[in-house]
Amino acid sequence: MQELHDAPLAPLTTFRLGGPATRLVTATTDDEVIAVVREADASGTPLLIIGGGSNLVISDKGFEGTALRIATTGFRLDGTRLELAAGENWSDAVARTVEAGLAGIECMAGVPGSAGATPIQNVGAYGQEVSATITEVVAYDRRADEVVTIPNADCGFYYRHSRFKQDPTRHVVLRVRFELEDAGGLSAPLKYPETARTLGVEAGERVPAATARETVLKLRAGKGMVLDAEDHDTWSAGSFFTNPILTEAEHAAFLARVAERLGPDVTPPAYPAGDGFTKTSAAWLIDKAGFTKGYGAGPARISTKHTLALTNRGGATTEDLLALAREVRDGVFAAFGVTLVNEPVTVGVSL
Repeated sequence: MQELHDAPLAPLTTFRLGGPATRLVTATTDDEVIAVVREADASGTPLLIIGGGSNLVISDKGFEGTALRIATTGFRLDGTRLELAAGENWSDAVARTVEAGLAGIECMAGVPGSAGATPIQNVGAYGQEVSATITEVVAYDRRADEVVTIPNADCGFYYRHSRFKQDPTRHVVLRVRFELEDAGGLSAPLKYPETARTLGVEAGERVPAATARETVLKLRAGKGMVLDAEDHDTWSAGSFFTNPILTEAEHAAFLARVAERLGPDVTPPAYPAGDGFTKTSAAWLIDKAGFTKGYGAGPARISTKHTLALTNRGGATTEDLLALAREVRDGVFAAFGVTLVNEPVTVGVSL
């Protein structure tokens, strides 16, 4: 277990932003993770959990307390059952399951971050969400001071959300268990139209899992969504805003605003999101509100490859990023009456 004081946090985030932590501890075993959490809770010290750092926006002032970086390792595959330690690199784990000929998470290739973060955000991409394959989450319950195993049904999963995100101070994820599918080396049925179209198949068809993974990686790279230290379009948290989910009344009002602003023949993206709800595209809203690729004049700008990614072009501060995020959020609301919600977790700041 490594311990540093007045330690920079920016290098631990994909944004490369944020000030130092009073204390930074890197834990490599579950017991070390639990010991650090217990110590912080017993002393009343503020605690920040860091995994892959791909979903964090940290204040320029940093974090006054203990930052715990979870660097545990463990990849165990038993037939179609997979267990990942929280600190395992998610994208690497996806690659290993595809190499084993299993399906279920292949379209989440290239998603940055650690395995322990996936149930918190209910991570999803290209038609797949981890909630469809997670069977249970092993976590340290800070309130009960014990390790608990939480079945999928009790995780409170829905779009980009979970009970872990709802109550972030209670559980520290230690391990995540999945049930994958042996489809003879084929992928799960493709749900995302862009993926199917790129592969020249119909939605619902299967392709070799390795082909699905490679296709998704190419699509993501084309949008600046695969980490590359030399590419400032990847100095981001990926999608900065979640896709809005609208009630019937909100959707009707939104369509009226679209017709008023863009004309009656323009139809915005719409996807079923449960009884009485419709999901639309945050990227579409941002673009149609006038925030196009590369927008911005300062060191924080919209990606040149994807309107949904806000990026650090080098030399940006967290306040630069937040100023851009607020401008985009407020501009979309003024144009369409829809409020965008940030996907990354904010530390010491708010949008």
